[in-house]
Amino acid sequence: MGDADITLRHLARRRPEDLVRALVPEGSIEVLGWLDSQVTNIERRLDKALRLRVGGEPRVLHVEFCFALRGDVPDRIFEYLGFLFAALRLEAPGEPVPPIESVAVVLSGRRRRLPKAAERRIAWPGRPFSGARFRVDAVYQRTVAELRARGSVLWLVFAPLARNATAAALREVVAEIHAGAKTAEERAELYTALLVMATIDPWRHNLLKELIMMVEDEEEGLLRRTPIIGEMILEAERRGEQRGVERGEERGEEKAIAELLGRLFARRIGRRPTAEEERSIVERARALGPGEVEDALLDLEAEALVRWLAEPIRPS
Repeated sequence: MGDADITLRHLARRRPEDLVRALVPEGSIEVLGWLDSQVTNIERRLDKALRLRVGGEPRVLHVEFCFALRGDVPDRIFEYLGFLFAALRLEAPGEPVPPIESVAVVLSGRRRRLPKAAERRIAWPGRPFSGARFRVDAVYQRTVAELRARGSVLWLVFAPLARNATAAALREVVAEIHAGAKTAEERAELYTALLVMATIDPWRHNLLKELIMMVEDEEEGLLRRTPIIGEMILEAERRGEQRGVERGEERGEEKAIAELLGRLFARRIGRRPTAEEERSIVERARALGPGEVEDALLDLEAEALVRWLAEPIRPS
């Protein structure tokens, strides 16, 4: 899922207790660590699963960060659970596999409330359920206060996604992150995640510029020394110099979106888009909105993504 997934997964690995405390509120919980399977015949990464002990009993928590609750998310979770179950079974032959629970942490999507749970059913119609059920944590539909109530700077990085995010609220969040980070390195990672979340902007708050200034005010020069965000700032400045005032900011913003989506395509597929694919990306961004195209670039598998770009545009 691109920079967002890398950043969030890295932060989660730093603060697994804070992640679990919000997602598993019941009972006495002990975090044993992330599952790093050594099973070589299982290719899918298994570092999204945490070993826990809940009420003294072994449990496994699988956390999936996703841009939107697209139709393929239940498929991906079901597939992942199969790999995870097989890895756990092969890791301890003859031992019972611990119960597993999945949570999809959703970063953007429709305005109407998402369900608290979803499922991937594989049983025949009319037969008893078989498949996978998972919980849905739509962080973008929460308020800043709700995220703050989770009691950790880990969850504060999602504040730009909150439905009631404002510049004033984010200024407080930036100060809380500054005070709550354990080290200068972690503070830089938290600010990076905060700004990456602001680029998603599911509610069109348009607070990224102000947020960059807030972080720079708090710790001057930090962002330019941070690879992901430093690149964003330098490119924004370069685009600003090249953009004529008479053309307005709208065209420059559209060009920036096209460049970003082109880079996401390259990361996903392993090559730059062809001229036709690039044209399709731009046209879809205009017709469907950049967020919808970004979701597809980050969520669809390589072959499905290429097919999607070749299909006629169907307005949502």
